[in-house]
Amino acid sequence: MKAMWRIPLLHLLFYCATQTFGIKIVSEPVSSEGIIDVNVTSTVSLVCHHEISSETEDDEIVWLRNGATVKLADGNKRGTSRVCVSPAITEDNGATFKCYLRKNNTLEDSVTLNVRHAPELSGSQNITVEELEELILRCDIWANPPITDLVWTLNDTRVDLLAGGFTISEDGYTSQLRISLVKESVHKGTYKCLAEGNYSKLFYVTVTESTMKFPVYPIIAAGVVVFFTLLLAFVSRWQKITKCCR
Repeated sequence: MKAMWRIPLLHLLFYCATQTFGIKIVSEPVSSEGIIDVNVTSTVSLVCHHEISSETEDDEIVWLRNGATVKLADGNKRGTSRVCVSPAITEDNGATFKCYLRKNNTLEDSVTLNVRHAPELSGSQNITVEELEELILRCDIWANPPITDLVWTLNDTRVDLLAGGFTISEDGYTSQLRISLVKESVHKGTYKCLAEGNYSKLFYVTVTESTMKFPVYPIIAAGVVVFFTLLLAFVSRWQKITKCCR
């Protein structure tokens, strides 16, 4: 009775093996459950192996990147096909590479890139703002993995949102520190945007006295209105004078 079950079981195992291992992507760095972790600017090597049989010996390997066909050289399509990503850039994060047989696309394998990159936080910036004006400081915090620890400081002390009138907002790409009405006694100094304790950017803020803003555009608009009013009045008066002289 056991012998009767062995033959169908062997056929089933052989079928599963051909479906699973008929085509396989081997990567450097090595993937884990179809995910390849790599740092930005690094190189990723992908090799698609196909176990050639009598039924598939004339078939070609096809590569896709996010559904778009990757162009291959003629000698890079049969048996073993190689694709290289060099260097990996931030736009490669989440990109899925798939290889399959052109005539039998049920034989396929795929991997997805997880490109790690730090936020572009460095350097310093000098800013001059007048009292009672609005001040907005921005830091680029886009990173993979995402930033989870971000601190704004003023003169090496964490900003006091209530006492200083600060507002902080984040959207995953930038962190924004906003002050609606700047006061020299409160807001002058050195600001720091510190992410993950390792990445930072400095802002040297100088506050000057408020100056009277000359309303140029309203005055010009008022002058234009007065000019055309006087012009219409002159034309109307001139018409009356000409009528009297006839």
